[in-house]
Amino acid sequence: MSAKLNVVVAGAGIGGLAAAALLSTAGHRVVLFDRFGAPAPVGSGLMLQDTGLAVLGAMGLRDRLTDLGSPIRRLHGRTVPKLRTVLDVRFSALRPDLHAVGIQRTALFDALLGAALAAGADLQTSTEIARVDAKTGTLEDNRGRQFGPFDLLIDGLGANSPLSRKSHRPLPYGALWITLDWPELGPFDAGALEQRYRAARKMAGVMASGSAIEGQTRKATYFWSIKGDGFEAWRSTPLDAWKEEAIALWPETSDLINAVEDHDAFSFARYRHRTHDKPVQGRLIHIGDSWHAASPQLGQGANMALLDAYALFLAVSSGSLETTPQRYLQYRRSHVRLYQLMSFLFTPVYQSDGAVLPFLRDWLAAPVSRAPPAPALLAAMVSGAVGRPLKKLGLA
Repeated sequence: MSAKLNVVVAGAGIGGLAAAALLSTAGHRVVLFDRFGAPAPVGSGLMLQDTGLAVLGAMGLRDRLTDLGSPIRRLHGRTVPKLRTVLDVRFSALRPDLHAVGIQRTALFDALLGAALAAGADLQTSTEIARVDAKTGTLEDNRGRQFGPFDLLIDGLGANSPLSRKSHRPLPYGALWITLDWPELGPFDAGALEQRYRAARKMAGVMASGSAIEGQTRKATYFWSIKGDGFEAWRSTPLDAWKEEAIALWPETSDLINAVEDHDAFSFARYRHRTHDKPVQGRLIHIGDSWHAASPQLGQGANMALLDAYALFLAVSSGSLETTPQRYLQYRRSHVRLYQLMSFLFTPVYQSDGAVLPFLRDWLAAPVSRAPPAPALLAAMVSGAVGRPLKKLGLA
């Protein structure tokens, strides 16, 4: 597309920032709205998979973020109290050099924000978008101010987007997340995301997630599953009571856990699973969680948002404005449907109150997963390769 478009991006999350950076670099005029006075990331660490890393490579950010992060080559989970291995995914089963990168969300956010601003995106803060008119290309914020018209409206406002009409469906479980100093002398494997489970009711995980800034102390990301409606009860309980429970589940985490000083050190995430039924509407295009919110399977939300942003950039670049929405869907719809289905099916296996699914996981699925071709299939699923999204985007 040779014509330069007036584009608005609502939401300075991972997908919104990536879209703003890519479209600004291509010469389009981009306005980026964020509701906060100063944009900031929400959450702790995540895993950049091969899919997200490929997009970052096309943006010239991969090497920088790889240097800040920690290579993750394995996912390893055990049940308590028998320490039976029920999850063992090795990325090398799919490709010898394949690995993920544990990264601080702050590092990824800062890199994308810097890229968007350097490319010329116009960041407008303290602006909470509440409504759009997809036909005229206009927006309205929560104070009644009008903006536009724009040629293209991008909804990157996340799972709670007011622009996405599909009703929200909270999942039963969420998680507490915290960033702590990485224990260099052990006992954790720096090349693995390690997890412990008690049935599917309790889950804890530890992952090396590098540094937010070059030269900074390396960090660990720790998470603890919690009922979505149990956060306030957890906050009202003395922290020492939770520490005792967490250490009982995983004694090796005692040094990490004892370093926590108060409840406010944690970020709480309540997860939702929904797929917006109309990801494109006139001039409005939904990306990331505003289209396909799910339980965050190993950082897949961020990786999927990066894929969406790049697909939108390709769609804008390779056709007319009128064909952009459908080209975007051609690039992304099948992959989104596939991973929404997998998230829907697998989440209860690791986070639920049931007894049957954890039993089947421990005594049937785990042994079967070790027999070929299961190891390669699991590595493909975790890395985001199922459905070959990178080939569709010309990044493979």
